[in-house]
Amino acid sequence: MTKDRHTGGAVTAGTWTLHRREDGQLLAELVVTDGDFPWLNARVVAHDGLDTVRPLFAEQLRLADDGGQFDPAYDRVRDAVTLRYPEGHDVPEFLLHLEGGEAWWRWSDEPF
Repeated sequence: MTKDRHTGGAVTAGTWTLHRREDGQLLAELVVTDGDFPWLNARVVAHDGLDTVRPLFAEQLRLADDGGQFDPAYDRVRDAVTLRYPEGHDVPEFLLHLEGGEAWWRWSDEPF
């Protein structure tokens, strides 16, 4: 099992959080259910405001599935939200997908 570089614990444990970039509002808790390094999978616990960013995630998934220009759509996601580690500090770089009640992502401790 892969270990979390921040806590030394298994990456399949913990709750990451998604926040609105402009004001830090908590949008969702991402409760890790599984992981296949470098990806984590989670159940989404939605909070007020999550619906305002769901269209951004839907658009980037649609483009990824269609083979379209993915980067500008994902830049809009990154401009709108921040992802935080279970310990509460911001993740420097991440690629997050969110659909319905599920999320999956990979991250880096350094910007890409």
